[in-house]
Amino acid sequence: MIDPGARRAILEAAAELEGEAEAMLADLVRFRSTLGDEGPCLDHVARLFASLGLEVRRIPTDPAALAGHAGLSPPLVSYAGRDNVAALHTPRAGGGRSLCLQAHLDVVPEGAAELWTTPPFEPAIRNGRMYGRGAGDMKAGLVANIVALKALAAAGLAPAGAVQLHAVIEEECTGNGALATMLAMPKPDAVIIPEPGPGFPAIYSAEVGVVWAWVTVTGKPAHVREMQAGVNAIEAAIAVAARFKDYESEMNQAERIHPAFRGINHPVNVNLGTIEGGEWNSSVPTRARIGLRVGVMAGRTAAETKRDIERIVAEAGGDPKLRGATLALSWGGFMADPCVFDMEAPIVRLAREAYAEVTGGSLRDYPATGLTDGRLFALYQGTPVAVFGPEADAIHGIDESVSLASMHAITRTIALTIAAWCGTEPA
Repeated sequence: MIDPGARRAILEAAAELEGEAEAMLADLVRFRSTLGDEGPCLDHVARLFASLGLEVRRIPTDPAALAGHAGLSPPLVSYAGRDNVAALHTPRAGGGRSLCLQAHLDVVPEGAAELWTTPPFEPAIRNGRMYGRGAGDMKAGLVANIVALKALAAAGLAPAGAVQLHAVIEEECTGNGALATMLAMPKPDAVIIPEPGPGFPAIYSAEVGVVWAWVTVTGKPAHVREMQAGVNAIEAAIAVAARFKDYESEMNQAERIHPAFRGINHPVNVNLGTIEGGEWNSSVPTRARIGLRVGVMAGRTAAETKRDIERIVAEAGGDPKLRGATLALSWGGFMADPCVFDMEAPIVRLAREAYAEVTGGSLRDYPATGLTDGRLFALYQGTPVAVFGPEADAIHGIDESVSLASMHAITRTIALTIAAWCGTEPA
């Protein structure tokens, strides 16, 4: 239980920090921290962590050191200059439970920037929402973690248990940054990850796994006047993609849906995310490459789905309709297992109670058709995780935004949860 006076002081301090929190979020949104370009944002976050008076650590993501770990996904780019940032609060007296506050700072590409109402990396506030790529997914969550600790300090309090802050890379494509940081830091008693909600107040109850695969199709080039003598690699790639949509339908059959996802329409998604190929509009294209994101239902594994993908590509290679096109399969990005979270865990119960106290509302269970870094702590460390965050809109889309009122509510929720979970001591 939190002393009523301490509770009031924490909430008042959080309210006084709202302007600072919004400025902090705006600063973070200005960083175009897409894959490979997270370095400047990581440096900025390291300074934010240090401003809390915490011990800051830079943690490299080393695939060689992680080799053989079940949570490792095949890397996409070099990790040089992109070390994750962690910080540790060590209590003076101790005795409280430990906690990790984790967030990712990588963002997906902005897409067609001209479609945005305001430029994607120039934060703008309209109708109580901040717009910008990454504002919701999930820089607002990172701000909530930082400001929650600042609120405790402003209230004259400090957690009586060890508290870690993690800011990691590649949540959007591998999870390797979170894996490296998790393994480098002490095992906490619980984890909070303020990922954005699905449009309503929610706490993640389960999440699908994801496998990324790349299929390169090589055809036979020819002048378009002799088109029938060639083999069109782009048309063959489209035929291969169609087989994966058939697989998607199969995986969404009712008997294949895990109980944690019952009632969710179409929980397993296969996305044709990228396609590139061809050389000239008047030439039959030689080569095409498609990038696929294949969902993995709870109860199955990424390894099983990988074998399904290998089978589909092998079968496609023998299809006469492809007219002799050759197929090459490669892996890069997610090789991630699904996860069902423990919704009876004490950290989940405390988070629900704190949210109800702050807002008067409740966090609904949310079985997500996407995934988070929470799976790594739950599956490979056995640590209970509470994944809940601000209300965001159009994440991965155009005009991404986050509700500032929701961000402030999540900040207060996290601050109260820290105090209840870790206990407090004088700052």
